[in-house]
Amino acid sequence: MSASSSFRVAVLPGDGIGPEVIGVCHPVLRSLAAEFRGFDLELVELEAGAELYSRTRVALPEETFDEVARADAVLFGAMGLPDVRTDDGREIAPQLDLRERLELYAGVRPLRAVPGLPLPLADPRARDLDVVLIREQTEGLFAERESGTGEADIEARDSLVITRPACERLFDFTFALAGRRQAAGRGGRVTCVDKSNVLQSFAFFRQVFDERAEAHPHLSTDHCYVDAMAMNLVTRPWSYDLLVTENLLGDILSDLGAALIGGMGMAPSADIGEEHGLFQPCHGTAPDIVGSGRANPTAMLLSAAMMLDWLGETHGVADCVAAATRLRAAVDAAFASGELLPFEFGGSDGTEGISSAILRALESESGSD
Repeated sequence: MSASSSFRVAVLPGDGIGPEVIGVCHPVLRSLAAEFRGFDLELVELEAGAELYSRTRVALPEETFDEVARADAVLFGAMGLPDVRTDDGREIAPQLDLRERLELYAGVRPLRAVPGLPLPLADPRARDLDVVLIREQTEGLFAERESGTGEADIEARDSLVITRPACERLFDFTFALAGRRQAAGRGGRVTCVDKSNVLQSFAFFRQVFDERAEAHPHLSTDHCYVDAMAMNLVTRPWSYDLLVTENLLGDILSDLGAALIGGMGMAPSADIGEEHGLFQPCHGTAPDIVGSGRANPTAMLLSAAMMLDWLGETHGVADCVAAATRLRAAVDAAFASGELLPFEFGGSDGTEGISSAILRALESESGSD
């Protein structure tokens, strides 16, 4: 790569508090790009989502999708509103369309505790929580979400689909991440979460996991049924390093995991494919607090840090990785004293207060170099 790499980022603010938390990213990313001269970002805002659908009956215009497909990365706010639905009664969910069309097969959900915040688990080990959940996102019980069947008011059916190609790429991605974490001194154990004691589809999921694990003898692996994992995440989440699971199970467990680190406002995510990466907070559009200034932008900023990490690792740009590390450090520094407390924790700090504190921490970190 050249000394300075330029990346085009498709920005999809979306609905509800999406535009509010996305707006916080702009000055933070500008500050990082100004400090780390090895990259610059062109942020291109695009329209999609439920509000657009309510006006046009199109949630994801083809011109928006084309721009997203050409971009180097996607920064995504939140989409969907409870009262905006398709004719079959479901909410608008362009994020699912993007996952499928861009083959964003690996949903990466870090469960990392930020210092200084009150957490639901009293055990001091919870304060050092650093677990990653990897969720398959192209099949499983979501595979036929557009083609479920029903018979009047008698029954409805959806299919759970597990295929070898989807499993292999998911597990290979997970083992590669485990290897990087092991090299950084953060474990390296991968736990396959399934329901293989009941369903043939999950028995196959586990079978392929064990096959792919054989290529990584330097990593340790184990298995856990999803019901046991739900209990274990509540009682001893620090016992795990990486968890890999099916689409719906991952959807549920990632929300449970978010609660362990303080809620959705603290939970970032990445949706990764072979060629594309989309980065978004785990929270939804929160229409009940739109415009109130109460939205917590931390998950959005940590998602932006994941984007910088991915761009840096994918394109070999060390300054992107350094900027991601700086941003996470600034988030930790802003909260470390315990004085900054978001509304969902019972505090009075919202979008402006949190983003200003993180920007100050960024400037302080920069000045200390």
